[in-house]
Amino acid sequence: MVLTVDFHNHTCLSPCGSLELSPALLVSQAVNRGVRVLALSDHNSARNTPAFETLCLKAGLVPLCGVEVTTQEELHCLCLFRDATAAMEFGAYIEEHLMKVTNKPERWGDQIVVDADENVIDEVTFYLGTATDIPLTELGGLCLTAGGLFIPAHIDRASQSVQSQLGYLPDLPYTALEVRKDAAGLETRGVPLVKGSDAHYPEDVGSRLSRLEVETASFEGIRQALHRKALV
Repeated sequence: MVLTVDFHNHTCLSPCGSLELSPALLVSQAVNRGVRVLALSDHNSARNTPAFETLCLKAGLVPLCGVEVTTQEELHCLCLFRDATAAMEFGAYIEEHLMKVTNKPERWGDQIVVDADENVIDEVTFYLGTATDIPLTELGGLCLTAGGLFIPAHIDRASQSVQSQLGYLPDLPYTALEVRKDAAGLETRGVPLVKGSDAHYPEDVGSRLSRLEVETASFEGIRQALHRKALV
């Protein structure tokens, strides 16, 4: 079967994201736009993945619960997991390695944790937009060992990408590479290229999608399809 996948989205937990974009709205927007597999990857935290997972399963979507990690080099990588439990454990580790700066909501934005019913249950007081002390060369191994999919984000973007920060793609065990349009001249060594909306606002959900031919509509089905480079 062929599934439509959105590999990259944010919620109101990300300081640069809209307060409107709760996990509930993210899921409903994705359903309305024909997405079958949906990722949540807030900046350097997985605290909204429990609500997200609950809502995805209720709506019949396959959830990819994750984190968009800012490496030591200040480039972004998606680390996506099979469930919120794994994502929360990995996210807690990432938060421990994040440079701690007190958030200034009036300057950088609110960082809100909500439940599946959109009730505010917490607020992160340290800024999630800073870098961790984890280099790219270590992050991949950490993510894969924890059972995740390791996907450098928007590699063709002019900021916070392997293109902008390094100028080349190090030889590492990537699951895939996320692009907005194409590899922008980077040598990708045959690693599959996927797309995600990188949505920070409701209207952006489903704006960039991948289509994968999978054997099962599951996290493992997605992993195997990427391994086979079964993009259609």
